[in-house]
Amino acid sequence: MTVATPSMSLPIGVQPPSLAVETATPPPSAAVADDRARRLAAAIARGDETAFRELYDGYQSRLFRLALVLARGDETLAQDAVQAAFIIAARKLRGAESASHLWNWLARVTRQQLVKIWKQRSPATGLVEVSELPDCPTEPPPDAALEERLDAALLTMPPDDRDLIVWFYFDRLSHKEIADRLGATPKAVSSRLERLRAKLRSAIAHPLSHEA
Repeated sequence: MTVATPSMSLPIGVQPPSLAVETATPPPSAAVADDRARRLAAAIARGDETAFRELYDGYQSRLFRLALVLARGDETLAQDAVQAAFIIAARKLRGAESASHLWNWLARVTRQQLVKIWKQRSPATGLVEVSELPDCPTEPPPDAALEERLDAALLTMPPDDRDLIVWFYFDRLSHKEIADRLGATPKAVSSRLERLRAKLRSAIAHPLSHEA
């Protein structure tokens, strides 16, 4: 499904990169990354669809890692928060001073949207309005260890279990497609995924509960 914004749309059908830990290519230099961030933010402010897709492709996976940990392994809440954050970016992103500034902006909006969606599940607690979001927030960088905890949680799983999580959530395979790969039934895949979700939530939430 494509979610419309005033001038741009989320490329929801695009498959995000796998969360499995991989050997990364060397990151660009700080100057190159900062220039790219400034260029993207300025182009998005002008309504450039190509720049928005580049932003989505470049940050979706990293934001989802952060949101999944903050949501204590609730993948539905994390996905909704990240999608909402990109909608806000299409409407309100006006500029970025550097790559870290752009990341901080996206991370803060993702956090705020996560809180908003969570509160919508309990209407009596009130909502965070989009109009209250600052156009260019500055704050200390988010804890990079949050993303590392997700990778660590995935690495505690046997490779077969980790593959199943990646196939379903990141390769977007259906229960039937996974069942065909495994020589199992869709019902068996569904039951196994439910058990793995519980394990992943526990692996993420346990260390955070000791740090709260």
